[in-house]
Amino acid sequence: MPTNASTAAHTLSDVTASDSTLRRFLHGLPGVDTVGLEARAASLGTRSIKTTAKAYAIDLAISMVDLTTLEGADTPGKVRALGAKAVHPDPTDRTTPATAAVCVYPDMVPAAKQAVAGSTVKVASVATAFPAGRAALDVKLADVRDAVAAGADEIDMVIDRGAFLAGKYMKVYDEIVAVKEASGAARLKVIFETGELSTYDNIRRASWLGMLAGADFIKTSTGKVAVNATPANTLLMLEAVRDFRQQTGVQVGVKPAGGIRTSKDAIKFLVLVNETAGEDWLDNHWFRFGASSLLNDLLMQRQKLATGRYSGPDYVTVD
Repeated sequence: MPTNASTAAHTLSDVTASDSTLRRFLHGLPGVDTVGLEARAASLGTRSIKTTAKAYAIDLAISMVDLTTLEGADTPGKVRALGAKAVHPDPTDRTTPATAAVCVYPDMVPAAKQAVAGSTVKVASVATAFPAGRAALDVKLADVRDAVAAGADEIDMVIDRGAFLAGKYMKVYDEIVAVKEASGAARLKVIFETGELSTYDNIRRASWLGMLAGADFIKTSTGKVAVNATPANTLLMLEAVRDFRQQTGVQVGVKPAGGIRTSKDAIKFLVLVNETAGEDWLDNHWFRFGASSLLNDLLMQRQKLATGRYSGPDYVTVD
């Protein structure tokens, strides 16, 4: 099975031949049944996961975390500490899996690379004038190239939501293609900022647009707006990657980000993955959580399962 999104163009090349064909394809996608989507997401969220299955799910969720700091006050010291935590989330228990990645601003990539050196933890960098994406394309591409040159393994870009909402789909497509090229060997996550796209139909269109343009991952949000990842919008994106693989043979990852803070929340999302896209996505190569505080709750719940009690407030670090 192909694992690189770049081959999708061979299957759907006619779709992106012009602005009119792209628009026709995106607006020809089935409309989203809002009531049905939200009801299914809510129903799957009631699944009860117990004992050994819960322990497995917690470890899996830990391994899927992109441990994130995206603040103006970030310092190299803070990023190095975050990187150390990503490599050994619980220094008292070395059986705890490492996180998937640390996610930082481009100028913090060198500090992150130093902190995770010799481990499996990747360094992801936001780029393209994150979080608003309001910059000229050459500025966005320079942002990406700087991050890659500093050693970023993954690039998290934001789409031009204004262009998308204005129906300028080819502009958004071309920009993603250019960023993908500038990313080189780094995997590309395309952020839609679903809370600003207004409708589920738009989220479905953005998902297909991102995948057609070569996204390795599609990502809900920046975590910087009021509405971020929800079970419903993530379910919709999981349906999109499932259908895209059925049509093209290309597998694309999904990353919900923002607002996922507890183990209970994370496990609900894992159920969504398993029941919608399937077991092939239950791996950190294909599914991630964008989070800053989630890891702490996962660690406390893991310790509770192991010992039967919660540790005190100093058991986990405050990020």
